[in-house]
Amino acid sequence: MSFTAAVPARPAPTPSAGLVRYWDSPAPYCLQTSLRILVRGKQDPTIRLGTGVAWLAFLTPEGPATLNLREEPVPAPGARVRAQAWGPGAQCALDSVPALLGEQDDWSGFDDDSFFATLPRMVAETRRRHRSLRLPSTGRIMDSLIPVVLEQKVTVLEAYYAWRYLVTRYGVDAPGPAPAGMKAAPAPETWRRIPSWEWHQARVDHSRSTTILRACSQASALERLADTPLGEDLTAKLCSVPGIGVWSAAEITQRTHGAPDSVSVGDYHLAAYVGAALTGERTDDDGMLKLLEPWQGHRQRVVRMIMLSGYRKPTYGPKLAPMDHRRR
Repeated sequence: MSFTAAVPARPAPTPSAGLVRYWDSPAPYCLQTSLRILVRGKQDPTIRLGTGVAWLAFLTPEGPATLNLREEPVPAPGARVRAQAWGPGAQCALDSVPALLGEQDDWSGFDDDSFFATLPRMVAETRRRHRSLRLPSTGRIMDSLIPVVLEQKVTVLEAYYAWRYLVTRYGVDAPGPAPAGMKAAPAPETWRRIPSWEWHQARVDHSRSTTILRACSQASALERLADTPLGEDLTAKLCSVPGIGVWSAAEITQRTHGAPDSVSVGDYHLAAYVGAALTGERTDDDGMLKLLEPWQGHRQRVVRMIMLSGYRKPTYGPKLAPMDHRRR
């Protein structure tokens, strides 16, 4: 795989045209499938994802950046992605592209014949259809941590609403020709200045807002964890923030580090879903870990394949009703 600068025959583009690079891979690649885990609802202001194209807005050490990624046609089985970035952080954004696209995500052990033969039929067949999936590594701790905290103990719709509301009101306008309404998530110091009544308007309870504020007060140290290898030390450092537990740490590292073995223990639905998919019976966290144990080292890959399979577990009873904290 390689990541090269564009070499146009015409004069170099003006700053308004953005910086351009190309990422090439000898293996298949799909933007939409690989980056879907980063999207927080259809109206997430930080990312727009479609077939063969993605727009992302985020803050870098050099300032805000807008990143446009587009798949370009090349002979099979290879892949090429054109990356174009705008804003003060454009160069930083381009530097992050290989990891973001999952360049270091190695599926060779998973696809090895002896390992592949142990996989349930559902997982193996889904992998055959999705050879183009990679696990992304954003390297942006706070941009993953904050929406994960917003998802603690509430419905997904509530969490998505809160993220959209707060980023839209306090985020940074995406530079360059980004789609209308796109924003980079606020800087930690901006999150810390959000007044209490705005958290209420976003339907965020005191526990979650307090956890976010604690994390923002340690943002510099937390962002340095992007360079910490996956393992118990990384999990322990994330969990040193009160309000961040093993579920949150797993959800964060799945996005920041492309964690191939990370399982979201404590998730409201996941254990029952995995159990039903693999055995036809619902199970708890311990049961899920026991089921996934034969594929240690690749358990997140197995979970992703189950999710991509289209399997839907039977539902029983009414859905969890959203809670409205605005009048509390």
